[in-house]
Amino acid sequence: MDWLIGAAGAVIVAGAAYRKRSLSESGALAAILMGTIYYGAGNAFWFGTLLLFFITSTLLSRYGKQRKADLEKSYAKTGRRDAGQVFANGGIGMVLCLLNVWIPSHLWVYLFIGVMATVTADTWATEVGSLSRKPPRSVLNGRVLTAGESGGVSWVGSAAAAAGSMLIGAGGWLLAEWSGMNADLFSYVLAALTGGLVGAFADSYLGATMQVMYRCPGCGKSVEVSRHCGQDTVRMRGHAWMSNDAVNLVSSLLGGAAAYGIAAWIAL
Repeated sequence: MDWLIGAAGAVIVAGAAYRKRSLSESGALAAILMGTIYYGAGNAFWFGTLLLFFITSTLLSRYGKQRKADLEKSYAKTGRRDAGQVFANGGIGMVLCLLNVWIPSHLWVYLFIGVMATVTADTWATEVGSLSRKPPRSVLNGRVLTAGESGGVSWVGSAAAAAGSMLIGAGGWLLAEWSGMNADLFSYVLAALTGGLVGAFADSYLGATMQVMYRCPGCGKSVEVSRHCGQDTVRMRGHAWMSNDAVNLVSSLLGGAAAYGIAAWIAL
């Protein structure tokens, strides 16, 4: 029955997101598979936390959409998520959910909190930070960057990242209590805040150092896409295999590890 409930819920959410153009066809199929597993193998805690990230991030992506339109042309991923982006954001959590079925442990739970806090913090920082009136600065040396340039951070974006992280912690705690899990509000929120900020800044650092980036010969901007301004861009730095999705995966793992580390420290 849990698998049927999970499948039905995933179809409803993914279908609505597809109609609103928040998911592509491949993204909707990936979301249905993922949502089914999250609820079928897990419970409301796992599924609800994923849903909390997706709904809030989708709403924020629509806020100030006209002002973000030009910036999205420079991003490898836009507001309409494909399968790659869906799995990059929720794939690790799905694996942790399955591991918790085979070997139940608080380890998987706190790793999951950290992973979801990271993807939420990163998304909120991008969506809110891109609307900041002040230009972002490089996470490496503080140099002023153009809006949307990889590796940039801002106070507005950082505050949004912290807020998104704490929402995942508080929401996860509430869902855990509802699901009959032994949860502590302070541990969940602090673990989420720590994991989210570590993961978000790791994302910016990797974006500034290892992520593959291109330069548009037309406008001269540093972009994540291989075509811009109607012409091919030129690779300027980074590793070909370190795409935006790869950066998300690595930073999520780091955020999850940080969340578990702080939870283990609290438990001492």
